Amino acid sequence: MLVANENKIADPGPLGLAGFGITTVILSLINAKVYTGDALGVVLGLALVYGGGAQLLAGMWEFRKGNTFGATAFSSYGAFWISFYFIVHAAPKAGMGIYLLMFGLLTFYLWFGTFYLNKALFFVFLTLWLALLFLALGDFGVGTTVLGGWIGLVCGLAALYTSAAGVLKETAGRVILPVGSPMAKARG
Repeated sequence: MLVANENKIADPGPLGLAGFGITTVILSLINAKVYTGDALGVVLGLALVYGGGAQLLAGMWEFRKGNTFGATAFSSYGAFWISFYFIVHAAPKAGMGIYLLMFGLLTFYLWFGTFYLNKALFFVFLTLWLALLFLALGDFGVGTTVLGGWIGLVCGLAALYTSAAGVLKETAGRVILPVGSPMAKARG
């Protein structure tokens, strides 16, 4: 039986990445036209509870751990999914392009932060940035929504891989799924 250390806070990263990954995969399958928009109800449920709620909680726990990057990323994308739920219910498609573009901007600068983390997160944020860009352009009428959906699918699967790597490392006490070293060395 595993016994938790009462002074240690579990890593909230795998939870946040799983909530993000699963919600992103299912929405991306709709955007890529693998599933019809009829599956949007599943996405909205996930957006509110798992992609939104669980990620927001993971972000708050990252604050507790003193991880500014994780706190900002998980809290922001948790809020993204919760707001996505309400936006789709209130006014489908109205203003979605600028919404996606602004989250693309957030993702772009967070992507630079991943240079100091690991290659798996670098890839998750790179593909998320590209997916949001192409989805925003699609909402502006450029016709890139399907491409954004496919890139989002890769992003969601990469997030799930990174989540699994964190869970397995914690439970096995060693690296099972590699995530790669940082792209750049932090300077003090």
